[in-house]
Amino acid sequence: MIVKMKRMMIKPKHYQTGGVDVIDIAKLYNLNFNQGSAVKYICRAGKKDDEIKDIEKAIDFLQRELEHLKS
Repeated sequence: MIVKMKRMMIKPKHYQTGGVDVIDIAKLYNLNFNQGSAVKYICRAGKKDDEIKDIEKAIDFLQRELEHLKS
């Protein structure tokens, strides 16, 4: 219980919506690093810093994943 509370305290709000953590969603869907990172940046777009920058980062991770799959 204490460990769960500590984890909840260090999770930034821009990674959570309605109590759902993006990292937990990535785990639930068995997303790899690139896929999970793309989802993370899409979900936080406009909640922290520059929305355009977050979307560009998501696209970069998706492009990396495509390159990996094509190779």
